[in-house]
Amino acid sequence: MNLINVENVAKAYGPAPLLDAVSLGLDDGDRVGVVGRNGGGKSTLVSVLAKETEPDAGRVTHARGLRLGYLTQRDDFPEGATVRSVVLGERAEHEWAGDTRAREILAGLLTGLDLDAPLAGMSGGERRRVALARLLVPDSDLLVLDEPTNHLDIEAIDWLARHLRGRRIALLVVTHDRWFLDEVTERTWEVVDGRVERYEGGYSAYVLAKAERSRIAAATEAKRQNLLRKELAWLRRGPQARTSKPKFRVDAAQALIADEPPPRDSVELTRFATARLGKTVFEVEDATVRLGERDLFSRATWRLGPGDRVGLVGVNGSGKSTLLRLLDGSVAPAAGRVVRGKTVQLAHLSQNLEDLDPSRRVLESVEEIRRRITVGKREWTASQLLERLGFAGDRQWTPVGDLSGGERRRLRVLRLLMGEPNVLLLDEPTNDLDIETLTEVEDLLDGWPGTLVVVSHDRYFLERITDHVVALLGDGRVTMMPGGVDEYLERRAAGTAGVVAREAPAASSTPAASAPAKPKGGQDWKARKELDRLERRLEKLAGQEAELHERLAAHATDYAKLQELDGRLKEIQAEAAQVEEEWLLLAEDVG
Repeated sequence: MNLINVENVAKAYGPAPLLDAVSLGLDDGDRVGVVGRNGGGKSTLVSVLAKETEPDAGRVTHARGLRLGYLTQRDDFPEGATVRSVVLGERAEHEWAGDTRAREILAGLLTGLDLDAPLAGMSGGERRRVALARLLVPDSDLLVLDEPTNHLDIEAIDWLARHLRGRRIALLVVTHDRWFLDEVTERTWEVVDGRVERYEGGYSAYVLAKAERSRIAAATEAKRQNLLRKELAWLRRGPQARTSKPKFRVDAAQALIADEPPPRDSVELTRFATARLGKTVFEVEDATVRLGERDLFSRATWRLGPGDRVGLVGVNGSGKSTLLRLLDGSVAPAAGRVVRGKTVQLAHLSQNLEDLDPSRRVLESVEEIRRRITVGKREWTASQLLERLGFAGDRQWTPVGDLSGGERRRLRVLRLLMGEPNVLLLDEPTNDLDIETLTEVEDLLDGWPGTLVVVSHDRYFLERITDHVVALLGDGRVTMMPGGVDEYLERRAAGTAGVVAREAPAASSTPAASAPAKPKGGQDWKARKELDRLERRLEKLAGQEAELHERLAAHATDYAKLQELDGRLKEIQAEAAQVEEEWLLLAEDVG
């Protein structure tokens, strides 16, 4: 069933239209991610779709009786509102307590919050959780979410992704969190130059399809294509969680990344870092840090060496930003000591953006640090790096005071790099950055030789630019996570499960009663044989699809032949999707 239909919609807030003659539809069960540059029209598109913004031209039609939930970027609540009044309204306790979904949402999002607490004075993360809970508790046919992961920690983002995957409703989500897009969406809309380009699949599939379109069209934007190839290369080399992709998908990417830029050379970068830093960078020994009556760290010991690239995770309030300030010397330990190497040249990107002179031009603000630097084996001017991070042409002469929050964060990152530090501390560097800019920042950091510590809730960013993950688990220590973010989430979940088990021991009498058994012995052999058969079928279908694309191009002027070939192509794509689903289910069972 068609839920929303958009016909020739146009919308502009200045001379350049954000939406120009856009026509598209959203059907029951669609799960769509919206991507594009900051200021490119993503929020305008979803606002028009939700009928919160009136288009300048065109028409937006909703299905009769459509139950639509819309989450904006601003969490507005009535004056004097409490958590209970916003999320549960007038529902009696026995009513919502008997609602399985309501209980799950309260446990997943509002743990630790008093239902009768006023919203005034709550942190941005707490207000975001309340806004999400308010949206998720009622029944909906369609959820429209504009930056739902803002201010959420990694655990909350993981819970939200699992919750949305389990709900059989339509979904339209705007976010720069690429891991989240891959988890919850099945199609991608890219808002660019007033148009909406449509792609099948989540973020990973979108990157592949976009690169494929560029290759077929022999696109002239060589720089952007190179970044897409590098992104694809990282997806192929990435975490173990991504290696269960069907073989034909990996093969399809091979041709696109044949001339990929080399992966980050960790050994070479470490050699450079050691030459610049010596053997000692930071040594935290038995450090205790107090916040009021509370010990954030208790006799914590941690060592950072030359070339270490570390991601720092933990729940909101666990002390991540404080640990960075402990390293930069702005927080002193109540006990213990922090040893800093004599050659350390430190740069710290904090969450505070108010140290830039608003009257200076963007280019002047960068060139006052340095006019040119060397990244990897290439020398860059300040103007070239500004262009890479989205400040093209006249934008380099914009006063800093006129920049958006995302643009100011980009400018601060670049100013830090222009100082050529050998130790970088980055506190939420991805805030307010669009996906295209994130790939540019990641590419710059890929070739940066030095010690790097990153605090971020962007799981994709952490996995891309760091080699190790450490966590603050609330025990006052800094704990190494060899398994990365996945291990951190598993350990947090195991701690919660342990509490539940102690409270309700009877529930553990049949712990695996409903868990499907993995195939063993002969069954395992048969399953692997079936996997091989499915892979061969996928390869054959991929070959047939490529042949049809060539025939479509050859018969571009024959309308009747095009219709015949397009029908066959859709049949092959549908069969490939079904075979791929069988492959994924069987691969999961085989483990």
